[in-house]
Amino acid sequence: MDEVLQALADPSRRTVLEILRRRPTTAGELAAALPIARPGVSRHLRVLREVGLVDVRQDAQRRIYTLRPEALAELDQWLEPYRALWQNRFDALHTEIARGKKERK
Repeated sequence: MDEVLQALADPSRRTVLEILRRRPTTAGELAAALPIARPGVSRHLRVLREVGLVDVRQDAQRRIYTLRPEALAELDQWLEPYRALWQNRFDALHTEIARGKKERK
């Protein structure tokens, strides 16, 4: 999980994952969408592949990159108790807002 978090720390890598979340794409298409040169995109893709967040397959002369969401499962599991904590706070906020609306009537 530490390696995944380190990979996600870079904003360009997060952007790559956002693009791949929508659809598989090539390195060239990713380079066109990012403000970095193609060699930089390739380095980011290598890091994402090494931690298991991205898969690549050959399609004739092109390499097609896809997101591997299952690689985020351990991170999701680790975040679950924090998500529950925030949900409780949002529920309390919702209650206070509803209470305030009642008092204004």
